[in-house]
Amino acid sequence: MNPKDRIVELTSLLTQANYRYYVLDDPTMPDFEYDRLLRELEDLEKAYPELAAPDSPTKRVGGEALSQFEKVTHPVPLMSLQDVFSMDELDAFLERVFESEGSTQFSVEPKIDGLSVALEYIDGQFVRGATRGDGNVGEDVTENLKTIRSIPMRLDNAPPRLIVRGEVFMPKKSFEKLNARQEEDGKSLFANPRNAAAGSLRQLDPKIAAKRGLDIYIFNIQLAEGMAFTRHSETLEYLKSLKFKVIPYKKLSNIEDIHAEILSINENRENLICDIDGAVIKVDDLRQREHLGSTAKFPRWAAAYKYPPEIKPTVIENIVVQVGRTGVLTPKAVVRPVRLAGTTVTSATLHNQDFISQRDIRIGDTVLIRKAGEIIPEILEVDLSKRPEGTAAYRLPEYCPACGAKVEQDTDGAFLRCTGVECPAQLSRNITHFVSRDAMDIDGLGSAIVEGLIEKGLIHSPADIYYLTLEDIKSLWISGSTAAAKLLTAIEASKQQDVSRLIYALGIRQVGAKTGKVLASRFGNLDSLMNASLEELTEVPDIGDVTAQSIFQWFREPQSIHLIQRLRQAGVNFESKRMVTDSRFFGKTFVLTGALSKFTREQATEQIEALGGKVAGSVSKKTGFVVVGENAGSKERKARELGIPILTEDEFLEMLK
Repeated sequence: MNPKDRIVELTSLLTQANYRYYVLDDPTMPDFEYDRLLRELEDLEKAYPELAAPDSPTKRVGGEALSQFEKVTHPVPLMSLQDVFSMDELDAFLERVFESEGSTQFSVEPKIDGLSVALEYIDGQFVRGATRGDGNVGEDVTENLKTIRSIPMRLDNAPPRLIVRGEVFMPKKSFEKLNARQEEDGKSLFANPRNAAAGSLRQLDPKIAAKRGLDIYIFNIQLAEGMAFTRHSETLEYLKSLKFKVIPYKKLSNIEDIHAEILSINENRENLICDIDGAVIKVDDLRQREHLGSTAKFPRWAAAYKYPPEIKPTVIENIVVQVGRTGVLTPKAVVRPVRLAGTTVTSATLHNQDFISQRDIRIGDTVLIRKAGEIIPEILEVDLSKRPEGTAAYRLPEYCPACGAKVEQDTDGAFLRCTGVECPAQLSRNITHFVSRDAMDIDGLGSAIVEGLIEKGLIHSPADIYYLTLEDIKSLWISGSTAAAKLLTAIEASKQQDVSRLIYALGIRQVGAKTGKVLASRFGNLDSLMNASLEELTEVPDIGDVTAQSIFQWFREPQSIHLIQRLRQAGVNFESKRMVTDSRFFGKTFVLTGALSKFTREQATEQIEALGGKVAGSVSKKTGFVVVGENAGSKERKARELGIPILTEDEFLEMLK
């Protein structure tokens, strides 16, 4: 088959697979097969870019990063809805409609807790997507919306111009995965899916949005050129025929049934794939809508019933402490089961010691708990009138409950963190860091293999990597011994890495790759660094008091001592190959800018550091020299403004001689 026909075939197969999986929730193609076909399409499009379709499934992974979002004026305003907060307020709205229109049918839909957007199609091709903004003007987020796999890129039998409105949301499963990654990376957790979805949709880099697993429900036609409809429900069925993921709805015509459906949606919200914060009640007949009209802010033919945040009392039966993958200790209250927002709650986050102390939360306390827009329930306050006698103020432990190592206050003061380098709770993250490119650089030992080794009980600390055998690991690959032998070769080669990489690989708090190089140059080997006094550490350039204390304490922890012993026994290099014998650049900071032709930035950086200098990414008054290649741009201009010496590549090479 020629490339053009194969690209067309693959595009069709993958588009249909996307629809079955993301819209119908009825996958027909195994994940590995989808990935294989997608890689084949990517390879073909790279070889024949002129044949790539604008609606290619490869666009779902995100394109080039943007510098800003362009403003978009909505041809049809995206109006907001009048909120009602009680059944009495809802009944008043319904009775006004009945009084004006007589017999009326309503569409009752769940109110998705997300972000409203408009999608525009010209001749069936998705051309633009914009946020609601103020209803009249929004932001162009087309590239980010393309990464949402339930949005069709091309429509069959569509009108010449079609604009639909939908709600972008983050499914609960995607939210859980995102927060797990945030925790693993030591970043702040998102409070709720709506905040996470908002942040994801407004990423300037679509590749980040693509990783967030966003989804969308379509709930309205804003404009359909050349088409006429009589009922809202008719438009929703038409949108389904175009393969949109359409909001579920029910048509009802009396107050009792509407009440029952609103309560039913609330009771079943735990079974929905996303968060909701209410129900939307709309007049179904479009002529009746036109007759009812709108105010300056809201249509008179619709209302949004907002579910009140439930607050209920319960009892704290215990407080348990979990250790995250970054070593942060997180206290959690185990509470007497209570029903909240459609789910049975048995625990609530306590965040940190400050949170517990400010509210004086104790085991045995009766507390008020809520779950309003948060995935994890939150304790609001303690009912002191019901506090049992003999309770004691709660303090987080001084030693890690997972490994027994000491815990220390995090640098920002909010959290306690385990110091154990062999802590089982942190094992996966610690080993993944240890083998990473800037650390020991063990090619082939990715996160999936690390997880496999941990699951098999083959590694319990980074040092265990150097004691693996062929028999231990060959079952991790389909290719068996070949891939396993290749990995063992890479592990063996890593033993000869410079000690600067090992220092960074150890995962000492505040010690990055650059600091590892500084320490290696200053002390020459790991033993000298281990035995350095606190005063000696603080005398090292760029090592502050906090970093010095972190290094000093790390080498005195029992788990750290054990790890070093086993690395030494395995034959890992503890010596520096970066000792500075010629310190002509000592105290000087270089900035490299522009396209360098005579050496790479990595090569130049190594030369500068070998002579005692440093390399920075930006120009400041403290910069010693700026080395410029072609198209140097703003950094060269700033250097001239500050009067900083500028070197050509040849002049820099002359300095090295």
